[in-house]
Amino acid sequence: MTVRRGKKLSISIQEHMAIDVCPGPIRPIRQISAYFPRLSPTSPTPVSPNPTGSPLVLSPGGVASGMGGARLLSPLLPHGGAVGGGGSLSLTSSMDTSVEINSSDSDDCTALGTLEFELRYEPSSSELHCTVLRAKGLKSMDFNGLSDPYVKLHLLPGACKANKLKTKTIRNSLNPVWNETLTYVGITEEDMHRKTLRLSVCDEDKLTHNEFIGESRVALKRVKPDQTKYFHTCLEHPPPLPSPTAMGAALRGISCYLREWENEQLHSLEERGRLLLSLQFLPPVSMEDGEGEGGGGGGGGGGGEGRRSGGLCVGVKRCAHLAAMDVNGFSDPYVKIYLKPDIQKKSKHKTSVIKKTLNPEFNEEFFYEISLSELANKTLEITVWDYDLGRSNDFIGGVCLSCHSQGDALRHWTDCLKNKGQRVERWHVLTNELPRTLSHD
Repeated sequence: MTVRRGKKLSISIQEHMAIDVCPGPIRPIRQISAYFPRLSPTSPTPVSPNPTGSPLVLSPGGVASGMGGARLLSPLLPHGGAVGGGGSLSLTSSMDTSVEINSSDSDDCTALGTLEFELRYEPSSSELHCTVLRAKGLKSMDFNGLSDPYVKLHLLPGACKANKLKTKTIRNSLNPVWNETLTYVGITEEDMHRKTLRLSVCDEDKLTHNEFIGESRVALKRVKPDQTKYFHTCLEHPPPLPSPTAMGAALRGISCYLREWENEQLHSLEERGRLLLSLQFLPPVSMEDGEGEGGGGGGGGGGGEGRRSGGLCVGVKRCAHLAAMDVNGFSDPYVKIYLKPDIQKKSKHKTSVIKKTLNPEFNEEFFYEISLSELANKTLEITVWDYDLGRSNDFIGGVCLSCHSQGDALRHWTDCLKNKGQRVERWHVLTNELPRTLSHD
């Protein structure tokens, strides 16, 4: 602002009030709870005091303040300045934040509340059962001093609407009792070793968005097969996930871990759901019939009972946790099957369309009349699609089974060829990669 000589400088009332009201920089107001910080299982733990006598603790606020610019005051850090000195740094992993409580005064250990639940994994059916029992001492979220809590479950990594399960809502309660069992299907032993179950307690609001109260995470590797494990955990805030580029030199040790976590998150996005498939090779009924071993790659629908020729019976049982392809958050899935190479294009089979679901049950079987020697050189291609009326259908995921496959697909195919007449069932992970031999008919 420039003022010419001879003119009187005038200040408006708005500028005058702004100058009087804002004499200096705005500083954050320290709350009473800041002087008595609650160290949760997911928060960094204090270490032995340094030679100067002041404890050194690494906190999220301290990490952010280590970056350039003004430094915010943190009650967990001494007023001396940056992190350093004679103290040592200590970090705890956030992969398993559930802590079992055995003390009688467990309700006072957290301001968010506690959650009790049970987990049981059954390998025979590939099912994970989570029984949500009760919660105690939940944080009040409504004006009446109460909450309308419910619990939702997610499998990490790869949390999405397809693997979300939800309990009923208990109205006006801070100590709700659910006693409700939620079941995940298609959970393999590999999932039990690498996945984590997140249980989030939320407050339901009809007029506004639902509010988050707290969460608890349990690594599924803690659950032994066919054994029910009881958990009594403290609800916590979601653990912060800072990027490795925003960390100081003191946190370089965990940057590799975060990069691996990010890579696993990106890899998990390729999974588009699970498919329960049944394979059974039926040998010829009449061995003296010379035509029993003929019949190329064609086939008719229905079961393989009463047939003289041998063949492959493919059963499409069900799908689980499919990717949502429609704007309503669901899909209209159906399954297509090919036995390739298929020169005459007669091996195509389709299931019926199940409307508005991410966990459809088909229970349909298809038969291919083929000999065992010819089947060894074939590839069974299975794709799941979302049906759209009036436009092209959307591809959800697929899997190929042959002697050139890998992992579970190869094991399922070889078990079918070795065990004649036996029905072999296995869950398969659907990927968003189109098979090379896929034809868009």
